[in-house]
Order: sequence, then C-alpha cells, then structure tokens
Amino acid sequence: MASATLNEQVRDYWEQEPCGTEPLIVGERQPLRREWFEQIERHRYESEPMIHAVAQFTRHHGKRVLEVGVGAGTDHLQWARAGAICTGVDLTDAAVETTRAHLAEYGFASDLRRADAEALPFPDASFDVVYSWGVIHHSAHPERIVAEIHRVLRQDGQFLGMMYGRYSLAALRVWIKHALLRGQPWRSLSNVIWHHVESVGTKAYSVGELRRLFAGFRSFQAAPVKTASDTNRLPPRLAMLVPDAFGWYVTLRATKGSDE
Repeated sequence: MASATLNEQVRDYWEQEPCGTEPLIVGERQPLRREWFEQIERHRYESEPMIHAVAQFTRHHGKRVLEVGVGAGTDHLQWARAGAICTGVDLTDAAVETTRAHLAEYGFASDLRRADAEALPFPDASFDVVYSWGVIHHSAHPERIVAEIHRVLRQDGQFLGMMYGRYSLAALRVWIKHALLRGQPWRSLSNVIWHHVESVGTKAYSVGELRRLFAGFRSFQAAPVKTASDTNRLPPRLAMLVPDAFGWYVTLRATKGSDE
C-alpha cells in the first residue's frame, strides 16, 4: 500500500468523527455547543488523567506551542488557557473546524491548519514545545513526523506526547479477539493492531523502538502507563495490581539540544 493511500485512508476515517466526539461520549448533546464540549473534556480527563502530568500546561505560559493532531481541541484549549501561543495542525478538516469552534466558545483563538505532519508547514526552530497525544502512530511514516518535530523545535525545545505500547494488556486483548478466537494465532500483535485498532495502519511500539525513533533528540524518556483499555474488564482489585509496564499508553518526553 502506497504511503499516500494509507494517509488518505487515515484521513477519511478521522474526518467522519474527530477523536473524542463519538456518541458513546457525547450522548444526545448538540454538537459544537458548550455542553457538548464540556462533556468531551470531562470524559477525556476522567479516562486519561495522565495527560495533565505529561503536558503540565500551566508551565508553558508565553511559549510557542504546536499541537500535532488537535482532534476535538480539548488539550488545545488547555494550552490556550495556560497562556501559550498556540498553533495546531490536523490531517482533517473536521478536527480543525471543531477545534476552532471549541476555542472560540471560550474566547480563544489559534493558528489552526489542515496539514500532514509528515511535512509540517513551518520554518525551522519555530516552536518551544511540540505536543502530540496519540496521533503519530496513525501515520504511514511516523519517523517523518518525528523528524519534522525535531526540525521545527528550537534548540532545547521539548516534545511532549503519547504513543501506543505494543506489549500491553490492551494490545493482548485485541490479539485474542481478532487472532486467537478467530483461529489465526500466527497473526502478530503488530498485524492485528494495524487492521483492528481505529484507522487502518495504526502502530504500537516497544519502549526500545520508541527510543530509536527519537534517537535524534538530546534526551528522551518513555514511560508506559496503564489505562482503562488495559484494565476495564478486570476485577478492581486485580486491576490495581497491573503494573504500568503493561500499559497501552507510552508517555513521551524528548529534548532537542545543540550537542546532538
């Protein structure tokens, strides 16, 4: 499959429904109204509380922040509230327009553009922080996005984000459902995730693979975190015993430096 074709399929998938806006979350609320946005925000931070610990929005007041993959604009609003100078890109028009409406509802604005992050439309060293939560692994060539993030960051700038972890309970559950229970135990975790998690082409990584992906940065940290996707079918006491090492999310922090 050609890379352009894959990214077009990814775009078509997310164009139908920006991440976090599915009916299971928003119910019967009117789209693009404050109540709708508030429910999306409430659900996001109840189910993914680690976002605040990773982004630390309020520490970046006055900084130039680029978000790669704005989705419904929930995190983008937090950057704006924190006083960051906000820019955002997304592969879809739906996400850009939803995020623009989301910020406008609260009196904020951002430089929002539809763009493929494999070729960011910004000069070198344009940003102090680049943030991307659960987006890069959907691209045909994640390594190109990482290279672009490195390019547009200033020296000592930071990347903050999350990508999926392959050796997780969530990934194992997907494999059991789509491989083992279908009599296809030879299918790899990567193959099942590619075909059965969100848009086609989704990838998940080991910590070692992520470290190599971000090898161009001066420093890099990756920390798996367990999520509801890992534990929501386990008894509560058993879920508490699951270590973060088997988590579906791998939170990321990388710093660009002049000595690279």
